[in-house]
Amino acid sequence: MSNENKSIHEFDFNLICEYFSSVERQGPGSPEVTIKALSFIDNLTKESRIADIGCGTGGQTMVIAQNAPGFITGIDLFPLFINLFNSNANKLNLQDRIKGIVGSMDNLPFKNEELDLIWSEGAIYNIGFERGLNEWRNLLKKGAYIAVSEVSWFTEERPSEIDEFWQDAYPEIDTISNKVAQMQKAGFIPVASFILPENCWTEHFYAPQVSAQEAFLKKHAGNKTAEEFIANQRHETQLYYKYKEYYGYVFYIGKKI
Repeated sequence: MSNENKSIHEFDFNLICEYFSSVERQGPGSPEVTIKALSFIDNLTKESRIADIGCGTGGQTMVIAQNAPGFITGIDLFPLFINLFNSNANKLNLQDRIKGIVGSMDNLPFKNEELDLIWSEGAIYNIGFERGLNEWRNLLKKGAYIAVSEVSWFTEERPSEIDEFWQDAYPEIDTISNKVAQMQKAGFIPVASFILPENCWTEHFYAPQVSAQEAFLKKHAGNKTAEEFIANQRHETQLYYKYKEYYGYVFYIGKKI
């Protein structure tokens, strides 16, 4: 197997964390898309409790806080991300409403029916879409919302190269209609689903990585693992440009019944 075809799961988490801490977003998205997804959420007040699960350094969390009321807890597995998250909140003077904590999404520090909104951009895949919806539902009040973005197929059939890449990277990838059905089965009313625009990948995710990759390779000159990791990232980028009509990220918003 060539270096560029290795699964990201084969790389050291610390290396991945270091690399992605140098860019504002750890996955495809944009402030405009976060605001659009927020527009489908009703009844938030300054008393509302919101959790951003797999928050990374908080690019989207800060946007939520600037456009919706409530107290937000950001949770991520990596202390480096959470340190940057809390630093970003302080810079924006949002520290009274946002707090980042280190934690795992399969052992969340919330009581049943405590939350008014669960948010997760590009991160629910770490636990799995269906498992996440089913387990996190218990933490939501009746009538509360969940909003997650998830890589999804746009077509029923696609070329074998991209199909094999994603089956290896994330076997739960599925079509939009099947994802909506899974949300409904988990006990949510599907409120909305929409495809993230192309610029969420090109402008907001891949473009900032160009200079980050050069800096990373310079810092880790001669480190074969670091070189393989960057080759892997560049290969994923090339695949997106080649096959972007077949897949992308989709926001799924549901209301707990």
